[in-house]
Amino acid sequence: APEVAVLGAGDCVAHCANPAFDASTWEVWAPLLSGARVAVIDSETVLSPTALATALVEARVTALWLTVGLFNEYVDRLGDAFAGLSHLLVGGDALDPRSVARLLDGGRAPARVVNGYGPTETTTFAVVHEITRSDASGRSIPIGRPIANTRVYVLDGEGQPVPVGVSGELHIGGAGVARGYLGREALTAERFVADPFAGEAGARMYRTGDLVRWRADGTLEYLGRNDQQVKIRGFRVELGEIESALSSRPGVRGAVVVVHADPALGKRLVAYVASDASGADALRRDLSERLPAYMVPSSIMVLPALPLTANGKVDRQRLPAPEAAVAAVHEVPQTPTEHRLAAIWGGLLGLEPVPANVGFFEMGGHSLLATRVASAVRDEFGCQLKVKDMFEHQTVASLAAFIDAMSTHAQADAAPAGDEVLEEMEW
Repeated sequence: APEVAVLGAGDCVAHCANPAFDASTWEVWAPLLSGARVAVIDSETVLSPTALATALVEARVTALWLTVGLFNEYVDRLGDAFAGLSHLLVGGDALDPRSVARLLDGGRAPARVVNGYGPTETTTFAVVHEITRSDASGRSIPIGRPIANTRVYVLDGEGQPVPVGVSGELHIGGAGVARGYLGREALTAERFVADPFAGEAGARMYRTGDLVRWRADGTLEYLGRNDQQVKIRGFRVELGEIESALSSRPGVRGAVVVVHADPALGKRLVAYVASDASGADALRRDLSERLPAYMVPSSIMVLPALPLTANGKVDRQRLPAPEAAVAAVHEVPQTPTEHRLAAIWGGLLGLEPVPANVGFFEMGGHSLLATRVASAVRDEFGCQLKVKDMFEHQTVASLAAFIDAMSTHAQADAAPAGDEVLEEMEW
């Protein structure tokens, strides 16, 4: 079985996690039971990469645990502090291979980098994987193999094992499985179930709700949550697939996609991206080339960083409302075309007034509404607007100028007399 970390008297483990977070049990007890030291680092220091780097060096820390959220933010900022580590453990979410590659190729990588997976219900770690450079060249980082005294199963909806390469829900059995949830008997019965594969009377396993698959090399690959699959306008959408596409863009440090329920517009996808290099329009154009139109979020909010909880995971409760971007802009339509176009958008989006310089998709538009806009523009202006034009001219002002230009060209190209040949509208 793989080892989480091999510690000895010469090691020092950083205790950075909130004591209420299960990772803190490893940070405290693993070193104390191994004769190593514990360096307690306060939360304010943890949330400052400069202060954290200084603290790690001064305390001569050799083993550090970081959540994926903090790792993505700090991979380029901790510098020599990483080089002094013998063990860097990262977990709590899916690792981005590009972030790992930057660490391993930067010349200051720790001696050992481990991807650690384990729900709180199975006591900190259940599956681990020592990351290699070839892992960082793949599309995902494996979560690995079970640690000692741990059993893992990848099961289908009927509770049967699935073949290698087939997605299923991860179930975990063994010594680390908790008794259940205090005072929540119904939820305990739902998530902690009998283990029919253990060959032991009374054996139990925990249903993680995580989708994984066995790889040919015997490691597990994390695919996402089984509750991340949602239905939008009749289409089944995997939120993790959109997050992965956004995260693969250069300059993107993290991405979260959520479903926003709007009383007027219904359910729509909203993406939050941590980046200093990519704008919302560029990200949307890139997604429109790589994903089906129904998977392109109607709103993409670019943030300096994703908000994190005290445990270092993305704090979804603190993500700004998608309307915030619209409320901050107040430019009104100016030209006759802008006024007519704003009326069309307002009717379809259920908004009034419609700003002239806020994107159609930022205001809740989506691909199906874009087709209705194209049809309405044809009826109102008599020009052949294509849906792809909506992606290139996303504001009322920009699209109105485009429509005016099309009308000018059409008038210049019109024959002075004779019968006109009408071409079929392209959709």
